[in-house]
Amino acid sequence: MPGSYTSELAEALAPDVLNRFLRYVRIDTQSRRDRTSSPSTPGQLDLGRVLVAELEEAGLDDVQLDENGYVVATLPSNSDRNGTRNVIGLIAHMDTSPDAPGHGVEPIVHRGYGGGVLELPREGTVLDPATMPELVDKLGHDIVTGSGDTLLGADDKAGVAEIMAAVAHLAAHPELPRPTLRVSFTPDEEIGEGATLFDIPRFGARCAYTLDGSDAGELQDETFSADSVILTVRGVEVHPGWANGKLVNALRLAAQIVAALPSDELTPETTADRDGFIHPHEISGNAGEAEVRFILRDFDDDKLKRHLTLLEDTAKRIVAAEPRARLEITVREQYRNMRRFLGDAPEVADAAEEAIRAEGIEPIRRPIRGGTDGSRLSEMGLPTPNLFTGGHEYHSVREWASVQEMAAAAAVVVRLADVWSRDGDG
Repeated sequence: MPGSYTSELAEALAPDVLNRFLRYVRIDTQSRRDRTSSPSTPGQLDLGRVLVAELEEAGLDDVQLDENGYVVATLPSNSDRNGTRNVIGLIAHMDTSPDAPGHGVEPIVHRGYGGGVLELPREGTVLDPATMPELVDKLGHDIVTGSGDTLLGADDKAGVAEIMAAVAHLAAHPELPRPTLRVSFTPDEEIGEGATLFDIPRFGARCAYTLDGSDAGELQDETFSADSVILTVRGVEVHPGWANGKLVNALRLAAQIVAALPSDELTPETTADRDGFIHPHEISGNAGEAEVRFILRDFDDDKLKRHLTLLEDTAKRIVAAEPRARLEITVREQYRNMRRFLGDAPEVADAAEEAIRAEGIEPIRRPIRGGTDGSRLSEMGLPTPNLFTGGHEYHSVREWASVQEMAAAAAVVVRLADVWSRDGDG
């Protein structure tokens, strides 16, 4: 039936998931690039303190907000079966993207979506199923949006709310078997730093799951490999009235570099599935000095290297045409495709697939055209695939989430606890 919940468990969890989500999105946790401390913004600590209080109220142990902005907590095993041999992690990130306005989020719940266009109250923002096919099958769902002038924050406060609701439910129902669950909420995932100061030995889990996906049923054990690149062009600045033969305009050179890159391929707007891209996402500066920031993505590391070579060669060729200009290239590895690290622990994704099916959902195994904290955590030795949250149109003022799908994600966490409590050997 349209708009129905995937299970009685999901329906029971839905009010708590929604209430938590509405609280969390109102806290401004937008991260900031080029951070000088962890977390990069104080709002993330504000949310962390809220989560600490709620975890303690729910009865979890070892609840902490550490000096780097990571929230950690433990829900001990209550199973007399094999679950005591397992410690399983649940992870979501507290920050939201700096790619769209994030201050003053005002969530709106559109009950019983009837199809058609959702008109938001500000900036003429609309959610149109003609351009958002994910909306088409949400007839009858309760849809949460922002007001049209900010992102919503479902990425990843939907994941935070789902984990919180699930562990609170498990703590309140001791008859439900569970392994020991370790919970962590991380800062600065959106700027690629969520795993940087994550203390895996202290976390003490054999594996973990991030809730940071989208469509109901998603189970992801493959991500992009990712690099970030900063091109700094230094020119010669002169008063424009006396610039003839003297001015070397760094902004113009930077613009020429961007214009010289492929525009009919290797861009986010022209690629899909397993195709990678070179994406200039920020340009700043003046005639004397300009900076262009890029992200490079591909599922194949060799192709990623070729993207980097193309970008470097293009920039060097254009700047070399003006001998008085200077070019600086800074490359940073962000994360690598998690698939290579999860291949040795297939039982981790298998357990998630069993939990998703137990919720009455067919698992969707697809690679992520992006990354999660699990990308780096898996590389660091903690196998961490990604699960769905029910959020959509991330990093934009059109971001939205389905309450029914969020509730299903929380229910999957409860069922995942049962799976691991029954199978001590994975």
